[in-house]
Amino acid sequence: MVEQQQAVVVGVADCYVTNQSNASLVTYALGSCIAVAIYDPLTRVGGLLHFMLPESSLSREKAEMNPYMFADSGVPLLFRRAYSAGAEKRRLVVRLAGGAQVMDNNGVFNIGKRNYLAVRKLLWQAGVLIHAESIGGNESRTVRLEVGTGRLLMRTSAGREELLERRNDGVLSTDR
Repeated sequence: MVEQQQAVVVGVADCYVTNQSNASLVTYALGSCIAVAIYDPLTRVGGLLHFMLPESSLSREKAEMNPYMFADSGVPLLFRRAYSAGAEKRRLVVRLAGGAQVMDNNGVFNIGKRNYLAVRKLLWQAGVLIHAESIGGNESRTVRLEVGTGRLLMRTSAGREELLERRNDGVLSTDR
């Protein structure tokens, strides 16, 4: 008998970590925001973070109220919560989606690109590999992490769907 998936919506500037195999973590409408999905295939711990901005120094007050709003405060918390639930760094499969250029056609702010550079730097400094990503472009994305299987499904605002997964030859990257 197939287990019914329990959808857990991860909102903007939010994070969720679980080891419940029937959980499906979903976040909608990633424009310039980025989703960081992590998964430990042995313990089946999955986590999803939807952050908005690269650096908490932009607003210390907002960062204290909600650290998940920023890459530099939200990403470390996502990993700590996953470790507390039984995940191990060496086994984690890490995937990214989002970072689109939206509402800023002249490129003045480049929030999507800045978000991407911030999360890449954080992960690199922590010695964490990115296994797959769908970054950039001008379409919003919705992602769904199936905790029981570790599959990460992505759908764009144009209706394109794909599975973001680890490949033998390195990082899968789209929309660059």
